[in-house]
Amino acid sequence: MSESTTAPAGRRWLGLALIAAAQFVVIMDTSIIGVALPDLQAELGFTPESLSWVFNAYVVAFGGLLLLGGRLADLLGARKVFIGGWIVLAAGSVLAGAAGSVGTEIAGRAIQGAGAALVAPAALSLLMALFGGTNELPRAFAVYGAAAPIGGTAGVFLGGVLTEYASWPWVFYVTVPIAVLVVALTPAALPSIAGRRGTVDVGGAITGTVGLAALVYGVVRAPEAGWSAVETLVGVGGGAVLLLAFFLIQARSREPLLRLGVFRTPQLGAANLAQLLLGAAWVPMWFFLNLYLQQVLGAGAFAAGAALLPMTVLIVLGMTLVAPRLLARFGARSLITAGFAFLAAGLVWLAFARPDGSYAVDVLPASLVAAFGMALAFVPSLGTAIGAARPEETGVASGLVNTSYQIGSAVGLAALTVLSSTVAAGAVDPGALTSGYAAAFVGAAVVAAVGGVVAVATLRAQGAKEPEPELVAG
Repeated sequence: MSESTTAPAGRRWLGLALIAAAQFVVIMDTSIIGVALPDLQAELGFTPESLSWVFNAYVVAFGGLLLLGGRLADLLGARKVFIGGWIVLAAGSVLAGAAGSVGTEIAGRAIQGAGAALVAPAALSLLMALFGGTNELPRAFAVYGAAAPIGGTAGVFLGGVLTEYASWPWVFYVTVPIAVLVVALTPAALPSIAGRRGTVDVGGAITGTVGLAALVYGVVRAPEAGWSAVETLVGVGGGAVLLLAFFLIQARSREPLLRLGVFRTPQLGAANLAQLLLGAAWVPMWFFLNLYLQQVLGAGAFAAGAALLPMTVLIVLGMTLVAPRLLARFGARSLITAGFAFLAAGLVWLAFARPDGSYAVDVLPASLVAAFGMALAFVPSLGTAIGAARPEETGVASGLVNTSYQIGSAVGLAALTVLSSTVAAGAVDPGALTSGYAAAFVGAAVVAAVGGVVAVATLRAQGAKEPEPELVAG
């Protein structure tokens, strides 16, 4: 861990750029396929039901394998796993772009997700190696956090441009040159962290990943098949049983993927819960806001991506300039609580969007309020979750916090899609669609409000003048 004090400043910030690129790409790859879905459906023969798995295959593999990725980073060394993850991600991107069938496309997306599950926790471990124990750590977390919304918006924007002016395979191929550049620069810019001896919990990895996939499948299929249908009950029930088995395996394993004792650290469990609820509120907001812009207001792919840029700019400025200063003054709990409050307020405002509305009145001001809330809550909850773990478990803690956010995103989006579809009742006119989206915004606002209450109730209060590194480095 001495890298943070011995590496030249220029090298540290180049390393941070590569780490931020990792966060940018893994989030971009969740959003870039949205605009290309109609072309994918027409060319590869997806049904309306199976089309959602172009998104879900990535998210489920990503979320389900993150703990394994974190464990491997601890055992093999974060830099090795970081490089290996980029290679897997690039391979999955090539397969997804070259796919000629539904099965191959879904397999390519799952491989992309597996690569992202290696990259993300290793990236956070490397960030801690570069900046842990320094007064630059909060700013490094802010840069890392800001890369996520930039990646999400860039995905929508690039997806529209590439689909319109090239072809849908390029929404996958665009990841490949980024991966090549990062892999080439990593040995010179990022520290080599020695691994430690141990074994991999294969049973835990299988039950956790398959359980999450089954649970998401059951929730996604419920609107079409019905909540009482056999496949829904098998998916939800089977997923719950497998996830229970995962925790039982973790409790009995000598070297588990997730040492359950980490949850006895109140800050870690509370911060992970905050990240889960943040994902469950934020990602559905972004998803349904994009649909409202395109399907109700009639914006094209390029225009919809551009419409999200002000929100992204505010998040970047909030995470890099505002949140670190407020964190030093008020502490993590106050900032996370305030962030959830702003996010909930913005979501409620969005719920008043009209079928004949306008971007300037119905979208822009409310989205900026929500974005400011995201900027305030993300940095301190991420930093607290990583910093609460023991030094030798940084990789696992990184995998856990990423898992929390991704599970929240996947389950929150699935549940609010059910709510939106139920309210819209299958109608596709602007009024019905807007009512469905409004219901989703209200549901996301409730999630954000719960997040604020949970933050107040579970996070330990910290003094306004407490040193910044202690907030995030434990």
